[in-house]
Formats: sequence, structure tokens, C-alpha cells
Amino acid sequence: MGTLRKCSRTACSRPAVTTLTYVYADSTAVLGPLATYAEPHCYDLCSEHSERLTVPRGWEVIRLAPDPESLRPSADDLEALANAVREAARPRDTAPEPSAELGRRGHLRVLRNPDNT
Repeated sequence: MGTLRKCSRTACSRPAVTTLTYVYADSTAVLGPLATYAEPHCYDLCSEHSERLTVPRGWEVIRLAPDPESLRPSADDLEALANAVREAARPRDTAPEPSAELGRRGHLRVLRNPDNT
């Protein structure tokens, strides 16, 4: 099981729920769902710090809130999982192919002539 990511704010030990990134060229701060993995240029924030977020004067804050329904497994996800399980359980055709090798001596092999099959 993975470790729980903590809020990036100093002395805060609450679990992170959002990720903050900056677009300096546009003077914009983007606050969205927790990123899949921690990156050095992003800040993970707890719910309290993400609600109280302020930015410098002249900057814009974009808050991206995901649709709660999109976070649940969809029927497509379940169908893909079921298909993968069926494929893994399907017996493989393991009939040996006829060998072109007639004999072996050390690292040398005697092969059947393909014209005389």
C-alpha cells in the first residue's frame, strides 16, 4: 500500500486532497484534484489550505473540481477488467510445432531440408 501524501504547507500534517500548480506566464494558479504522483514543481494541499488559498494581486485562480461520478468505476472499466480476466483464463493452444531439427551435436544442429518435406 502506498504512503499517504501530506500537505506541502509548513507544519501541516493533514492529508493532501488537491494539487496546486502555477502558470507564471499567465499569472494563474491552478488548483485541481490530487495529482497521480508528486512532482517537484507542484504543491499538494489539504482541504483547509486549498479553501484558504490566496494568490498575489493581479493573479487569477482556476479551481478545477472533478465530477464525482467520473471518479467511480464506469461500466467500461468493469467490462475491460472482465475481458482481461477471461483472456487470461482462456486455455492456450500449446501444440508443439513440427521441428525442423533432426539432430544436435554440441552447438551444431542438423536441420531438415525445407525442399524435401
